[in-house]
Amino acid sequence: MKLKNILIIGVAGILSVSLSGCSDSFLEVENPSSDDLKEYFSNDAHIKEALVAVYDPLHWPDWNGAYNPLNIVSDILADQINVGGGSSSDMMNWQLLSNYNGNSNQTLSGLWTAEYSGVKRANDLISYIDALNLENTDITEANAIYYKTQARVLRAYYYLNLWKFWGYIVYYTENLTGNYLGEQYEPSEIYEKVITDLEDAINLNVLPMRELEARAGYVTKAFAEMIYADFVLYQKDSSRYSKALNYMKDIINSGKYDLNPNYAAIWTESGEWGVESIYEVNYNDDNHQRGWSNTMAVGGTVLPRLIGPRGWTSGVDGVDNGWSFAPVRQETYDMYSAVDTRRDATCYNADAVAAANGIEYEHAWQHTGFFLNKYLPRVENVKDAGWDQDLNFNNNLRVYRFAETLLNAAELLVLTGGDNGEAARYVSRVRLRAGLGDVSTTTQDNILEERRLEFVGEGKRYFDLVRTGKAASVLVAGSVANRTNNWSENRKYVPIEQGELSADPNLKQVPGY
Repeated sequence: MKLKNILIIGVAGILSVSLSGCSDSFLEVENPSSDDLKEYFSNDAHIKEALVAVYDPLHWPDWNGAYNPLNIVSDILADQINVGGGSSSDMMNWQLLSNYNGNSNQTLSGLWTAEYSGVKRANDLISYIDALNLENTDITEANAIYYKTQARVLRAYYYLNLWKFWGYIVYYTENLTGNYLGEQYEPSEIYEKVITDLEDAINLNVLPMRELEARAGYVTKAFAEMIYADFVLYQKDSSRYSKALNYMKDIINSGKYDLNPNYAAIWTESGEWGVESIYEVNYNDDNHQRGWSNTMAVGGTVLPRLIGPRGWTSGVDGVDNGWSFAPVRQETYDMYSAVDTRRDATCYNADAVAAANGIEYEHAWQHTGFFLNKYLPRVENVKDAGWDQDLNFNNNLRVYRFAETLLNAAELLVLTGGDNGEAARYVSRVRLRAGLGDVSTTTQDNILEERRLEFVGEGKRYFDLVRTGKAASVLVAGSVANRTNNWSENRKYVPIEQGELSADPNLKQVPGY
């Protein structure tokens, strides 16, 4: 059973407490630290509801008042996909951000809200438990620590996304009160605050390395360790390279994870939570509650609809129609060797399929003929959605895969001057799975090249180019369709939305905007 099915029960329970009433009192805002809430969250069943609520914002970025799917909104900043869509003004925030010309009215406001909602809910869960005398409840000490550790790891993940996209963010581990204004920190300060808390959470050693299949979606030690390596590599924190490397070896040597021998199978429904999956965000078209009138309810995702071919004859080759965002560039297809199994699993040649089947479809804005096969809208993946199918494809979002663990370990070995032969063996495992030859030695550049081939459409490329100092030379005018500006350090981050700036007079715009 996927976590999303559990969410239906958990969130419904929370809503029954906080949204009940049939008079004008529903307009009143409940104090999150009120005695009523503290009394409610005083037993194990209700604490589990609060914990489920901490997971819930993981599902929101694809549509939370705006389309902000994490993998796409980072990849449009890089060089492997175009923005696409119906016209040059379709999803204007994406169009401008891709050209490093975003502004406070054209940014990723839905993502900001989703991630801070996750932070707030994590803080809530921790505060509810800390306020209890456990001896007077049915919550064991072990469970209390376990619940809080999950919340801390999720909070670190939400902060990771905020930190990578905005850098200069507000940080707090106790929810704000009074005027609800928090303190904004420099990116390096945010890093140190989150990484030390994450280290402490991992050191508690209460998380399983891998969850049971029935609990797929809950936080694991491997997920926490991948978040840690993500932080450390992006910060280029050499003082923590060795620890991050040990965490990667912890995952590798656990025997709980391996590469799926069939790269294309990773992206199928049957491939979800396979041997390679370290963490995925669960989506489901079965018994969904999500709809355009309630977009934060549990259910599926709109991501496949966003990136599918516009005007496609639904069902041809098993593919459904879409809105033609994030078309894969011809240059991305061409970077693969003809024998690399990742090429066709990544790049869907819609022009060739349409010609073979005698159909026509719309050649939309920035058309290339190639679409992201990993999350392509397939009829099979939305067949059980009874309504609002746009929002309810069942494609899980792959966040971390074992292939990244291997490549992280290889890169950290290179960065620490470790055994290059061992690093090469890790890279070779990824290459051999793709049908390519092995390597006897490796460098950071070679590893970055392997990541370029492995993670198209997974939200890794932009951050890889930034952290390795290659963004300025790679992300230049013409590197994607209609990009007329060059990337520069003052466009490393995206701008904070104007509504947030207006609501908090102490909040400063990201430097450079």
